[in-house]
Amino acid sequence: MANITRTDPYRFLAHYDPLRDLDVSPSWGRLRRFFNEFGNEPTIKVDVTEDDKAFTVKAEIPGVKKEDIEVNVEGNQVSISAEVKREKEEKKGETVVHSERYYGRQSRAFTLAREIDRKNVQAKYADGVLELTLPKDGAPKGEKIAIQ
Repeated sequence: MANITRTDPYRFLAHYDPLRDLDVSPSWGRLRRFFNEFGNEPTIKVDVTEDDKAFTVKAEIPGVKKEDIEVNVEGNQVSISAEVKREKEEKKGETVVHSERYYGRQSRAFTLAREIDRKNVQAKYADGVLELTLPKDGAPKGEKIAIQ
């Protein structure tokens, strides 16, 4: 099976800390916390396994309703996307001390080594994990051809 790699050329920006070498006064500390929280958006983590008959995909999509998840299979390409809505609020008394919200669409797409039988694909979502069973269809790509 081919290795699946995820590339994000801007990922280093999520960990960029322009205040790292500056003197930390209380106001700089607040600004530093702002930059540290910059890269906390959720991502879909995926595990792919295979046996003789099918590929099995387990994707972590916590806190999402199954109605907000979309799976598309076309040939040997699989794409998973979800509408993510996260809210977290900390209160002391009646004053909001801290609030975090994230709304957005997350997606992952990858190519498998074999075509998928779309008619027999199964999907289950429980406890924040989407499990896909993708039956293989036809001969493997790159199969050695016998010469007569």
